[in-house]
Amino acid sequence: MQAIVEIAGKQYRVAPNQRHVVPHLKADVGQTLEFRTVLATLDGDAIQVGTPYVNATVTATVVAHGKGEKVLVFKKKRRKGYKKLRGHRQQYTEIEITGITLGT
Repeated sequence: MQAIVEIAGKQYRVAPNQRHVVPHLKADVGQTLEFRTVLATLDGDAIQVGTPYVNATVTATVVAHGKGEKVLVFKKKRRKGYKKLRGHRQQYTEIEITGITLGT
């Protein structure tokens, strides 16, 4: 069974025992999360598409938190002596999908 779920404004195609890196979620490591914003479910040949959501729940466990690669933002105006260098590292959360339940 698979599902398309919306997490933090992005859509992910998930299945049990998969790990996904999603934008940072306010949850502790080891905590169980439930996502009810399921857009579609795929079970063999049966496809159920929601308008906008399907009556289903995706459960996941938080595995880890971390930071992505550094992104450098460099601004310069020629002949003006203006240079600015800024760095940014986006935070993320790694989750493991533990189950998909229909009709809850």
